[in-house]
Amino acid sequence: MQDGYRHKGLRKQLVSGIREKGITDEGVLKAIGKLPRHLFLDRAFEEIAYEDRAFPIASDQTISQPYTVAYQTELLEIKRRDMVMEVGTGSGYQASILAIMGARVFTIERHKALHDFSNKMFEKLGLTQIRSYHRDGYKGLAEFAPFDKIIVTAAAPNIPNNLTKQLKIGGVMIVPVGPSEVQYMYKITRLSADKYDYKKLHRFRFVPFLKGTVD
Repeated sequence: MQDGYRHKGLRKQLVSGIREKGITDEGVLKAIGKLPRHLFLDRAFEEIAYEDRAFPIASDQTISQPYTVAYQTELLEIKRRDMVMEVGTGSGYQASILAIMGARVFTIERHKALHDFSNKMFEKLGLTQIRSYHRDGYKGLAEFAPFDKIIVTAAAPNIPNNLTKQLKIGGVMIVPVGPSEVQYMYKITRLSADKYDYKKLHRFRFVPFLKGTVD
């Protein structure tokens, strides 16, 4: 699939819609306007790839609604050269947004098929600052910690404390928390070695955050 004028026009409309919903971070909006979302989806979805909604991808997972991607990313307050751990690579779309914004991304995916797909996408897009791992996201990446930012793209039943411990002091984690029926976004800031600030924000719906890996 190519990225033509029509795709770029549809992205421009998508960005306008996300802005109208309250996203103000120009870096986030610029990245969404630049990244060809249709490349991350099956060809059958090409005509509707820039609608602001989630779509199914392989392994019974989804590519998140663009507004949700923008919302989580804005909360991270990405700065160039931030070390960001993403838990739940999925299609690779969220990691690509972070990389376009200048972050150094370490992303974990439990499904081997998605890990392989996203790796090919990162290579195709020339996003060399993304390092991806086929691992159990609950364990994080302790060997590279501490991270400036952590983003979880699946709903955890409880705050994943093993991951908060991999934040730098002053670092931020964005994670949806709750059962499948009711999930709320949390912004967690590490204040000191043993103290955190927890902010409960808006309601969303994500696929569940599961342990282990799938080959």
